[in-house]
Amino acid sequence: MSKRHLFNSNDGLVTKCLRGLISYNPSLTLDEKNRVVFDSTFDKSKVAIISGGGSGHEPAWSGYVGTNMLAASVAGDIFASPSTKQVLSAIEAVPSDNGAILVVTNYTGDCLHFGLANEKANARGHKCRMIICGDDVSVGRKKGGLVGRRGLAGQIGVLKVMGGAAGEGASVDDVYDLGVAVADQIVSIAATLDHCHVPGRTEHGMLADNEVEVGTGPHNEPGYSKLSPAPSPQELVATLFKYMLDETDPDRGYVNFKPDDQTILLVSNFGGMSHLEMGALVDELLEQISSEPWNFPEPVRVCSGFLETSLNAPAFSVSVLNVSAAARTLSQSSGTKYSVEDIKRFFDARTNTYWESVAGAQSGPRRPRAEQFLKDNSVQEKHTFDPSKDLKVDPATLEKMLRSACKAVIDAEPDLTKWDTVMGDGDCGLTLETGAKALLAAVDNGLTKAGSVGDVLLELEEIVEGKMGGTLGGILGIFFVSLRNSLLDEVAKASSGESTPVGEKLPLLWSAAAKTALGNLRRYTPAKVGDRTVMDTLIPFAEAMGSSNRFDKGVEAAVAGAKATITMEPRLGRATYVGANAGSGELPPDPGAWGAMVAIKGLSDGFA
Repeated sequence: MSKRHLFNSNDGLVTKCLRGLISYNPSLTLDEKNRVVFDSTFDKSKVAIISGGGSGHEPAWSGYVGTNMLAASVAGDIFASPSTKQVLSAIEAVPSDNGAILVVTNYTGDCLHFGLANEKANARGHKCRMIICGDDVSVGRKKGGLVGRRGLAGQIGVLKVMGGAAGEGASVDDVYDLGVAVADQIVSIAATLDHCHVPGRTEHGMLADNEVEVGTGPHNEPGYSKLSPAPSPQELVATLFKYMLDETDPDRGYVNFKPDDQTILLVSNFGGMSHLEMGALVDELLEQISSEPWNFPEPVRVCSGFLETSLNAPAFSVSVLNVSAAARTLSQSSGTKYSVEDIKRFFDARTNTYWESVAGAQSGPRRPRAEQFLKDNSVQEKHTFDPSKDLKVDPATLEKMLRSACKAVIDAEPDLTKWDTVMGDGDCGLTLETGAKALLAAVDNGLTKAGSVGDVLLELEEIVEGKMGGTLGGILGIFFVSLRNSLLDEVAKASSGESTPVGEKLPLLWSAAAKTALGNLRRYTPAKVGDRTVMDTLIPFAEAMGSSNRFDKGVEAAVAGAKATITMEPRLGRATYVGANAGSGELPPDPGAWGAMVAIKGLSDGFA
């Protein structure tokens, strides 16, 4: 795979892409700061369907904003989830009297950021729900464990059906039930001839000339298996269908099919396949699905093209949606009664999005292009707290600790990026570096002059929500919100009617607050010690500090927890998909756990 690009830096590339991509449709508007594309003609009496994720998958998801599909989309950095603040901006951009539904693919960062935005939106009075789509059968039940299947282009079929129903004026509950039923009846798998190359990155995994990878992820994750020598197209399709359609496979038989079930076939070009070969691939898929051993009726709908890409990867994914099974699920499990014909009608609903044509369809006179670009439509959420609950410490010590922690994180970025490239998508180091540099800038501007711990936690919350996407940004966002609230509550309780100075209770206060914050975080992630995640650092740190009432003991436990990830088998996150292919023996440390440890140890070093 070539490393050459027209734009050799990813700096500003996502925003520039969005500006160009929406130009075909005069009803679309771009909130540039938050990378939110929304339909400025959205009918607020309809359900607002909102989706998004990392960039590099275009036309997903900005290319699906418009009539009878998405009301808004939100874009993160390349292969990294958008931040909570971005998602909230998307919800605010398309207020609905009927309600909003967030639809995301099953990646930890997306689930966390959209989940936190869902919680905050409901707290603000929005009627908001969330659907997580996972359709990749290469991540079987044994491998996926608690994570479940990751998301591929099958989600685009879910968005299309939900968009059609919302366009007809269905209620938020009915559209939600429909989306869940359809999402559960999709099986997908991908195959690649080589991995894509990300502009601006040096790390690049490549396949040998005579290899094909099966079960590839859309963020450059290694696949389930490598086939060498490379199979013929006919053999490859047969292999993919066996993974997708064999109901007797206890690990991958996710969807059951009856002889006369009606299906939809979705074939997505990952970005680097020729149209010539894609056409031939669709023909081969249709031939094999209708013959032995499957003998399925020909799909009632076939869609092929750049549905959800992976930059320039010469790869593709195949999805089969069982429409009949979705209708049966609806009739049996909810009050929503949509038939097969209804679901097909929703799927067929005309849009003015990329779905119809990348050139789009104009209605009415075209607006001047400059009017399509909204420079800043940020959600203005002023974080505050009761000053009487604030925890005050020596300003010079606080500044020294923060600078030490930020420097340690920045110095660790090259290793964190390298390790996350091996085990994930390579964004962990840059995510943490971005947060550290933003915090340093705040310290330079006087953040610590008052010695206010409350002010520092508020600033961290703002930085994480506004600048740090990805899985780690989502986890830290939830953690810092909970930590701030619980710490200040603990300070208030400790100050109430007691003679012992609050300063003498600091370890106990921090321990109780960290315990509460971790408890809240567990609502959004099942991760525990031993799963090879950032929790392998955070949990030992909080527990050791709680049992000893000593910060240094907490630091020791955090260091030990991070180091222990070297010998752990991944059980959550993207590493579960790629750990088996990372080679024998010890893996690199989990980058999230190591980054959190470096920050904690940096705080301790600054205190010394």
